This record gives sequence, structure tokens and C-alpha cells, in this order.
Amino acid sequence: MKHRNLIALFISSVFAIVFYLLNPIGLEAGANKAVTVALLMIALWVSEALPMPVVALLPIVLFPFLGIAPIDITASSYANPVIFLFMGGFMLGLAIEKWNLHRRIALNIVKATGTSGDRIVLGFILATGFISMWLSNTATAMMMFPIALSVIAVIQESHPDRKGASQFSLSVMLAIALSANFGGIATIIGTPPNVAYAAFINKRYDYSIDFFKWMLLCFPIALSLMFILYWVMVKWLYPNYMKEDAVTKSIIDREVKALGPMSKAEKRVLTVFALTAFLWMSKGLLNKIEWISLDDNMIAIAGATLLFIVPSSVKGATSLLDWSDTKKMAWGILLLFGGGIALATSLERAGIMELMGTWFAQFAFNKLLLLLLVTTISIFISEVMSNVAQVIVFAPIVTSLAEATGHHPLELGIPMTLAASCASMLPMGTPPNAIAFSSGYIKLNQMIRVGFIMNIISIILITLFGWLLLPVLMQLN
Repeated sequence: MKHRNLIALFISSVFAIVFYLLNPIGLEAGANKAVTVALLMIALWVSEALPMPVVALLPIVLFPFLGIAPIDITASSYANPVIFLFMGGFMLGLAIEKWNLHRRIALNIVKATGTSGDRIVLGFILATGFISMWLSNTATAMMMFPIALSVIAVIQESHPDRKGASQFSLSVMLAIALSANFGGIATIIGTPPNVAYAAFINKRYDYSIDFFKWMLLCFPIALSLMFILYWVMVKWLYPNYMKEDAVTKSIIDREVKALGPMSKAEKRVLTVFALTAFLWMSKGLLNKIEWISLDDNMIAIAGATLLFIVPSSVKGATSLLDWSDTKKMAWGILLLFGGGIALATSLERAGIMELMGTWFAQFAFNKLLLLLLVTTISIFISEVMSNVAQVIVFAPIVTSLAEATGHHPLELGIPMTLAASCASMLPMGTPPNAIAFSSGYIKLNQMIRVGFIMNIISIILITLFGWLLLPVLMQLN
């Protein structure tokens, strides 16, 4: 372990122990223990003293040891049904990546948008945002990352203007990070916080948020944020002044041509993906048939299972996915998700959610102000901690607040969830931010500059959406 990480681990542990001993907010013994573990986990997440999935495993050790919850109850959080929705989505992403379908989609969108610097950036925004609607935003960013690196290399070779090429490279990398976040909010499966919140609502009220209604509500916000991102980067902060270029166009054309016609494997992956997406969107209608009972988790695992059954070619030598392919899957995200559920459950059981709800309730006299406060806190807290863990922790809080103030739970919960995925300022805000930042083309002050502006715009859009449109479109009144 690095020296810095050891120091961060020591400081985080001391901070948690001091909080427990002082008990500054006068909590009961059980609640004080639960909050202490929560603060320790948050401190470790923020400081990155330990890998985030490792921190997510701490409840399995600390909850039984401290008497917060028995091991069987704690461990059950890591098998929450929604984790399997995630798993299925990851496997779909692996198959799309394995057979290069993502590359075909991305290159064709870039080709369609044109080869000027601005249009290539727009192409990456649209391609990344569209893919992220259906796959995990993390998986999407990982897929687009190597494509972006190769396009940047081509542009830097063919354009002598170093400043223009530098600002183009910055814009492309930020486009991948932020449009993966923004595109992900458009569907329930697009980003982990959406899945987490939908699972919480289902568990608490036995109510399923309809896949199609979510998309109807959130797609316009996602699209608006992507086009605003384009304008902020290439028209305002970091213009690249790169005109249409024949060399770049020929390279893109050559790359597309080199892909050749769609292979049988690509077509079959696309078919499985389309079938899965169709079932997600139409399950509400299909469930009206007496003998059918579908939910998003079942559909995701069914789609993933098909990938291991359907052969990749007529000869059937291999299936679309082999188990060895899952080595590249983000298993750590699944552990992170389980740890977040365990943490949220312990905090709710300890009564912490009611205390926070009471604090928020002082703003209940004005629904618009309350929405603005919830959205703002959510987006800026998400800059420094896992957005999955954040939503899992905050969902019970805003739900209790909504119940106490006479609002429908979704009126506060959905804006809180969307805001958690829009953190744009810091590398640790979301996994796509970290992936793009690792390229070396983005300086921290540049990410903060673009990210702060997009955070403010996101807060305004989500707040207005939650205030004016959400109750009507979701028929909450």
C-alpha cells in the first residue's frame, strides 16, 4: 500500500473513532455505531485509501462485530435482486464490446456528423450518450475510450495547430465522461443510481417504476444536457477551430470500410440486445397477460443467458459469450452496490433517515425550494463519493421527507437520483469521469471548470423538470 493511502486510512479511522467517542449529535448507542461505520466508509471512499469495492465489503465484517446487524441480514444485501439487473447489463456490454458492435456504432455516428473538430466532438457525445442509455455508463466509457484515443491520435497528426488539437483532445475526453453520465440517466438501466433507486421504491412500496415512463421523463433531460455540453465545450470554453478535413474524413471512412459488413456474431448480439430492450420497455403491457410475470432483473439475466447459448457463427463453434469473457466484467461495481445497500439498511434501521428528514422538512413550505435543495446537495455530494452509495443512503431520507411533507416520494426521489449521476467536476465523481481523466488529456482545473458549469445547468434543468413536468408525466397527482 502506498504511503499516502496508509495515512488516509489512519486519518479516516481516527476520524470515525473520535466521532463515535464524542457522539456529537447525541445518538443512541446503536445509531451511533451505524453512523460511525457510515462515516468511516465515506471517508475511505473519498480519500481512496482502499479500493472502493473493498470498502463496500466492510459491513460484512463490522456490522456483525459491532452488533449492528447479524451476518445473514448483512450478506443478503449483496444479493439484492437489482444487482442481477446490473450483472445482465454488464454482460450485454461485454458481448457488444467483444464483437466490436460498439466500434461500428461509434464510427458511423462520427462519420454521419462530419469530420470538423466540432462535429467529431458532437459525434462522440451522441454515440456515447446513446450507448449509455442501454448499458452501464462505466461500461460505455470503457468502450469509447480506446476509440477516442485513436481518433485523437489521428487529429493530432493531421492538424499542426497544437492549441486547437489540445482543446479538441480535451473536449473529446470530456465528451466521453459527461455524455456517458448524462445518457445514462435516460433509462433505468443506464446508470447504477437509477437501478438503485428503482430497487428501493420497489422494495418499500411494492411499486415498479415503468421503464418506458422513466425514459419518457428523463430522455429529454439527457438530450438537453448533451447538447448544452457540446455548446459549453466547443463554442464557449475550448473551441478548437478545426474545419472539415479530407485526411480525417478518409481515415474515418477507411476505418468504417475496414469493419466490413456486419458479421453474424454482431447481428446476433444486436438481436439479443434489441430483444432485451424491447422486453424492458414493454413488460408493463406484457404483464397484463395472465400467465406472464416479468421484471427488469429477470429480463436482464435472460438476455445475458442467451448470450451464452446463441452461437457466434453458423458452425456454432463458440457462443456469443464465454465465461472467460466475464473476467473483464466490473465485479467490483456489484460489490460496491451491495455494500451501499447494507449501509443504507443499517442507517434506516437506526433512525438516521428520520433525523435528516426532519432537518430537510424546514424547507417544506416551498416545494420548488425543497427540490432545488435536494438536487443541489445530491449533485455536489456525488462529486466526492460513490453515486451508487449516495443514492442508496439518500433514497430513504428523501422518501421519509416526502411522506412527512405531503409530497409523492417520486417527486423528490427521482430528481435526487438524476442529480447523483450528473456530477461533472471531479474524477472521483463518477467512474466515467475517472476513466476519461486517466487519459492525461484533461487537467483537473479544466474538468472543474466545465463540470461546475454543467452542474449548475443540471441543477436548474432537473429542478424545473421535477417541479413542472414530473407530477404530470408520472401521474402523481
